Amino acid sequence: MNIRKLLTCFIVILLLVSCNKKGSDPTPELSVSSTEELFIGEGGTAEVTVSSNTQWSIGNAPAWCTATASVAEGNGKITLNAQANSSISERSVVITVNAGSLSREIKLRQLGKVLADSIPPDQTGMRNLSSIDLAKDMKRGWNLGNSLEAIGGETAWGNPKTTKQLIDSIKAAGFNSVRIPVAWSKFTDATTYKIDTAFMSRVEEVVNYVLKDNMYAIVNIHWDGGWMQPTYAKQAYVNDRLAKMWKQIAIRFRDYNDYLLFAGTNEVMVDGDYSTPKAEYYTVQNSFNQTFVTTVRATGGRNSYRHLVVQGFNTNIDHTVNFFKAPTDATPNRMMVEVHYYDPYDFTLNADATIVQWGKNATDPAKTETWANEAYADGQFQKMKTNFIDKGYAVVLGEYAAQARLSLGSDAANAAHAGYRKYYLEYITQSAVARGLVPFYWDSGFTGDKGSGLFNRNTGAKVFPDMVAAIIGK
Repeated sequence: MNIRKLLTCFIVILLLVSCNKKGSDPTPELSVSSTEELFIGEGGTAEVTVSSNTQWSIGNAPAWCTATASVAEGNGKITLNAQANSSISERSVVITVNAGSLSREIKLRQLGKVLADSIPPDQTGMRNLSSIDLAKDMKRGWNLGNSLEAIGGETAWGNPKTTKQLIDSIKAAGFNSVRIPVAWSKFTDATTYKIDTAFMSRVEEVVNYVLKDNMYAIVNIHWDGGWMQPTYAKQAYVNDRLAKMWKQIAIRFRDYNDYLLFAGTNEVMVDGDYSTPKAEYYTVQNSFNQTFVTTVRATGGRNSYRHLVVQGFNTNIDHTVNFFKAPTDATPNRMMVEVHYYDPYDFTLNADATIVQWGKNATDPAKTETWANEAYADGQFQKMKTNFIDKGYAVVLGEYAAQARLSLGSDAANAAHAGYRKYYLEYITQSAVARGLVPFYWDSGFTGDKGSGLFNRNTGAKVFPDMVAAIIGK
């Protein structure tokens, strides 16, 4: 009888232990009703239901979106409250819901704020300087060539990604302005010409490298695949696309001060036609300049007072003097005209040519052009002074260069060409500056044979310090 009672008690105890263990240690369960929530730029709220049979918590909630749990255990909900996004860039974060070893992710995305197409004029940070006065402060300029205008991506043409270290080196070398050529046709929608937000942000990042060094920055729409053909057949299409693209660019950079300039186009010409332009060609190209100015000014804010750069036909000095028509601009004295100078071509850019000497010190007529010497350069730049600077339009010499010749057969030949190259850069720079033009050297980034690069794009070091000194005047 006693043994039977003992067995019965033992069985009861086992059952009680088993039941208590099962009740106190359930298998964790966790699920959420949504794995992604999208908020508009103005902010807003959302709720996510949590299903669980145990304690749970929220992890990695950002400062811009509070995440409040209704309970700490069992079934409940999370209330998400996103603040307004002060940036026009989209932001995102992944928060977690954690229950023991279980975790569920919820991605939170918020669109950037929507900027008004047009706002009232704002002169804050825009000094009361004419384009002539501003140009005097810009001094020597440098081009970030073959980077952000590279079709296929920033590194597609052989240069590394642009760094702040590089731009700091340009400043330290003595340059005071940086021209940033850009190919903007990286669209999220090719039918509306909506520029990719990530690419826009990358351009802005590079612009800020320049501005934080207290240098001037010029942003343009560069060759960009050659879609800007100046013909009557293409005129409506180009002006529509140009307006839609410049509207986005202008709005994105609208709050920047007058150390940032916009340049509407680059070397507009009919593909392959380097002859004197037909009336059709320069008439249409002049319309592109007008579209650019009208579009930027219409966005308001600081853009109402921003200094704008327009170009002559193919940036050729003679074509500019003969065929340029200044756009109508509601803001007086804030316009610059841009030309380029690569004369003589066989010395500056045609590195396969036998022309390896230039200027008054040339010793071999067979290796020297009979034109485009010092007097010719002086005359060309004087034309720009007489026809534009003296009439209130500042002039930007947006590009000039002379490529290196490093494989002429001997060290002596290479050194001789380097001397002519240095003299060319020194003379062209000084001639332009003496007549009020702002010169921007074209640096392609490539520092080998037939390249125009002056700096190591990876480190910022000067590869040709004597050429840099020739430009800066040291």
